[in-house]
Amino acid sequence: MTPFLDLSGKNALITSGTRGTGAATVSLFRELGARVFTCARSAPSTMPEDQFMAADLTTPEGTSALAEAARRHLGEIDIIVHLLGGSSAPAGGFAALGDAQWSRELQLNLMPAVRLDRALVPHMVSRGSGVVIHVTSIQSRLPLPEATTAYAAAKAALSTYSKSLSKEVSPRGVRVVRVSPGWIETEAAVALAQRLGEEAGTDMADGKRRIMASLGGIPIGRPSSPGEVASLIAFLASDRAASITGSEFVIDGGTIPTA
Repeated sequence: MTPFLDLSGKNALITSGTRGTGAATVSLFRELGARVFTCARSAPSTMPEDQFMAADLTTPEGTSALAEAARRHLGEIDIIVHLLGGSSAPAGGFAALGDAQWSRELQLNLMPAVRLDRALVPHMVSRGSGVVIHVTSIQSRLPLPEATTAYAAAKAALSTYSKSLSKEVSPRGVRVVRVSPGWIETEAAVALAQRLGEEAGTDMADGKRRIMASLGGIPIGRPSSPGEVASLIAFLASDRAASITGSEFVIDGGTIPTA
């Protein structure tokens, strides 16, 4: 029988692909037959050179080097998945965020996608096919004022940019979609839950409950797994989703309380 999802013959560039959701996405894409090139700040010991490069995508030089390496190793790029993101903002609300912190959040969560798209999407447009997936966040619609204002604003900017790009390039055969996760149970999330539990004198399970409570609750009672987010990304990248573009797909266990 023909498998439901098949990425055979597709060349994909996936950013931040060595841990968490990125690693799950790289693994699933390869399982489905795609050739994948990925990156991170530092090289894992097990990743072949023709599948990975170390790059700092918060700089123009890093994104340019990644685009060149991806073209060199893959040739034509059929799929770009922008997974890079995160936050190092301190707690304390808006007043704790100086210009340097705002710049860091934008350089990490918005500009790498803008620069890589600028380098690679014109090639997709010229041949009339391609898929670009921007991973945003429900924080763009449900920010936590104590600590995620700048991150949420950067992800909102990424979402708006993605929608605009879709309107420009979809008539030329290039689909652009957004995946908006809620809390994902990555290695970093588990470590945070462990720390919160220890600080409260309890355990990791209590730490997870505290995180979910800070989000207003997750109706399914748990975070999403990296594999679940990767599965959504793979579907949207596949030919099964050939008529989907310009849309944002939330995967948050029901965290956002409105449709």
